[in-house]
Amino acid sequence: MPFKNNRPNTPSKTGRKHFAVLLDPDNLTEASCLNLIALSETHPVDFFFVGGSLVTSQNQSDIIYLLKKHTNIPVILFPSSSQHIDAKADGILLLSLISGRNPDFLIGQHVISAPALKASQLQVYPTGYMLIDTGRQTTASYMSGTTPIPYDKPAIAACTAMAGELLGLQYIYMDGGSGALKPVSAEMIAAVREAVELPLIVGGGISSTEKAAAALEAGADVIVVGNHIEKNPGFLAEVSSLIASYNLTLDVHR
Repeated sequence: MPFKNNRPNTPSKTGRKHFAVLLDPDNLTEASCLNLIALSETHPVDFFFVGGSLVTSQNQSDIIYLLKKHTNIPVILFPSSSQHIDAKADGILLLSLISGRNPDFLIGQHVISAPALKASQLQVYPTGYMLIDTGRQTTASYMSGTTPIPYDKPAIAACTAMAGELLGLQYIYMDGGSGALKPVSAEMIAAVREAVELPLIVGGGISSTEKAAAALEAGADVIVVGNHIEKNPGFLAEVSSLIASYNLTLDVHR
């Protein structure tokens, strides 16, 4: 499991794949959240990521409360700013937007957050966050005021991830953003996988099992699905089955 209380396992040591469901508090009701929790009882999910690029409601705390009350699946914050820290979660992806050049998202929000994080019991996961151009401007790129890495430039993505690793970040998260027209390409995922030893998280635009499988085969350690599950909750079961099948095959060949 890539999210632990000590130094993360590298993919070369584990090889196992994981599934994270991204829950945007602005798009969830109590009923829809409970429905996803019920689905996760039958179709295993490794992590719930909670957050979004623009959290306008006061719903986040309620969503975390429901998750903690009804499931033992780790709840990890996916914050867009220091305002979205909630100590009731299990951990937080401390995102440094290394694909952009906006200092507020490289270090500024982190300075503001540091005292609260230090005082909390949250497990902190320092993560190099890379926005990838996937066919349209997303909320993440607009709100951060940054230009995504071009879709067809895997070498730029590889060097960016390499810089993050050398800076001491412990995870790389490649994201096409909510509502991406297409997922991060297999070529780009493979290039980043070759360049770094860090656990690789990939999300955005994964709207079919074929796209999920392509990301896994290219080297993703964790695939993140949010927008498509909001529209089609049954997709959770499909991705869960794919992950289970992939890990079963891995176990058989060991």
